[in-house]
Amino acid sequence: MHRIVCLFLVLLLFSAPALSEEKPLKPIVVAEPVHLIGYLPLYVAIHEGYFAQEGLDVTVVQATGGAHVTAVVSGDAFAVIGGVDSYNFANQQTGSGRGNADPILAIVGCVNRANVYLFARAGLAPASNADADMAAFLRGKTIIAGRYGGSPNVLTRYLVKSLGLDPDTDVTLLENADATTVTAMLQYGQGDIGNGGEPQISEGVTAGIFEEPFVKFPDLGDYAYSVIGVKKSTIEQQPETCAAFVRAMLRGLEAVHTDRAIAERVLLKEFPTLTEAGRKAALDRAYEDHLWSEDGSISRQAVDTCMEAVTVSGLFEGSWDYDSMVDLRFLPTPQAAE
Repeated sequence: MHRIVCLFLVLLLFSAPALSEEKPLKPIVVAEPVHLIGYLPLYVAIHEGYFAQEGLDVTVVQATGGAHVTAVVSGDAFAVIGGVDSYNFANQQTGSGRGNADPILAIVGCVNRANVYLFARAGLAPASNADADMAAFLRGKTIIAGRYGGSPNVLTRYLVKSLGLDPDTDVTLLENADATTVTAMLQYGQGDIGNGGEPQISEGVTAGIFEEPFVKFPDLGDYAYSVIGVKKSTIEQQPETCAAFVRAMLRGLEAVHTDRAIAERVLLKEFPTLTEAGRKAALDRAYEDHLWSEDGSISRQAVDTCMEAVTVSGLFEGSWDYDSMVDLRFLPTPQAAE
């Protein structure tokens, strides 16, 4: 009898791992419009295992030409990272009905500054930052502005109109669907000025293709440039998953703010072709310009500044409602968004 009990205990011991196998991770797809260093907190949360610890297996898929938003609307992606203005466009689309009935809502912030810079081909630069000199410099130039409706395009049009110029007659806007092509386009003489963020800036400056940026849109202050958005139905039907996603994102944001070594390690993994000097310059720029949200909140000011830029640019007419664009119920302290 004693031997039988011992044998039973041995079998139980060896079978215990199988009985306590961890639950499989839930696959999650996040659509991004372009691979940018601005999304580093998201990448950090993936590589450092923060999502996995929340039971999520997150994959980032690049979808250019505005497809990052439609991927969520169609259900091909769980979430999208982009600007609240892009979500607003999708939510107000007529004809489909689906966007209006099931709008995309921002649940956590990532990039809290307008992560767009203007840079000119090597040898070109405005006489000064004064409005008159800036307008004179831009007049007649060909600007690689990014796809129509995208945030870089919006901000380019916003600047041109703010300087009293007409984006349709005083400058030529090349509206490339893929933002990663701006460096090559300037290199081969297809434009005078480009817009974009890192790593394109460091790549182009290091290669001598263009100068350091002469316009820094992060100077606009709080700006809901890149936030995580999901459909309203996702919030209602998968609240635990949304909460887990937000918790991991908050850890990613905290990591880039408090541990540069982690940021550098993940940056190398995500952008292995960028030189060491380029990676350093890119991170220096991000920290100097206070690029990332510190707590995941999305303030009314950040949304208003973004939507005002879209309005001035001429791409949007009408009003907007913060409460119908943002849902911060999954933050530890949602009131921080006010």
